[in-house]
Amino acid sequence: MTLFASSKSSINLPLDSFEGYQISIKREDLLHPIVSGNKFRKLKYNFLKFSKQKQIVVLTFGGAFSNHLAATAFAGKESKVQTIGIVRGEEWKTKISQSSTLDFCQAQGMQLYFVSREAYRQKEASPLVQALIKKEHNLKILPEGGTNALAVKGCMEILTPEDQVFDTICCCVGTGGTLAGLIESAAPIQKLVGFSALNNPNLALEVKKYTSKTNWHIQDHYTFGGYAKYTRELIQFINAFYQQYQIPLDPIYTGKMLFGIFELIKTNQWVWGKKILVIHSGGLQGIHPMNLQLQKKGLPQLLYSSD
Repeated sequence: MTLFASSKSSINLPLDSFEGYQISIKREDLLHPIVSGNKFRKLKYNFLKFSKQKQIVVLTFGGAFSNHLAATAFAGKESKVQTIGIVRGEEWKTKISQSSTLDFCQAQGMQLYFVSREAYRQKEASPLVQALIKKEHNLKILPEGGTNALAVKGCMEILTPEDQVFDTICCCVGTGGTLAGLIESAAPIQKLVGFSALNNPNLALEVKKYTSKTNWHIQDHYTFGGYAKYTRELIQFINAFYQQYQIPLDPIYTGKMLFGIFELIKTNQWVWGKKILVIHSGGLQGIHPMNLQLQKKGLPQLLYSSD
């Protein structure tokens, strides 16, 4: 088992000074071509544990373009662990070829089940998952997004002692695991700012499950309408950012975060220090199918492609 055999570190890439602020990006997206960013961190200790157990089956959840599903499928194949993916949306059962993510998951040996959005919201309480639990006696459930105690442990390894020179550390927030890990490993004087990618009023409660520290804040004004929602303005920002820095962003997570950081600074609303470290959490495997969606909607395509 070599994928998670050792800890990996990423590089910090300084950007040009922006209105007096020093911004650096930690390129977690470069950790691995498939299992990159926070997915590498979240899956590491889970799959180190899974790989030591015999004949287990790992079940998890995700949408048709889910980075988490793709990373779990690949990690399962590399670890010789059978995986099951519960996919949101019954319509995708006949449209797998329209999602390079689902194609990839199947190629890795992941068994896919397609459920209605109502059943998907029920997660392990849904009739399908309950039936699979009864069928597979060694079934292990990995939460949507991968967040659990072992995932938080992995995310604690993102920061290094050298990162203590920064006043503020920023990351995207979906299920809260990455932010919780960063909070636990950051210096007490540092501020952690998480940029929510979805409309979830209970997100802070999810983070509090894994930390008792209070030096953090969730910024929820840059969701662009909710999870997987985006606007022409956001796509244009991502493309302009790529043209200037040659760093690809995605419109689901990292693009929203960087847009928010720059906007808060430009409007004099940034209150968390001059030296900022931004965690690039990956999420780039979904850019190709995203471009297909953008094309259908008549919107500009993202300049970077994962192909």
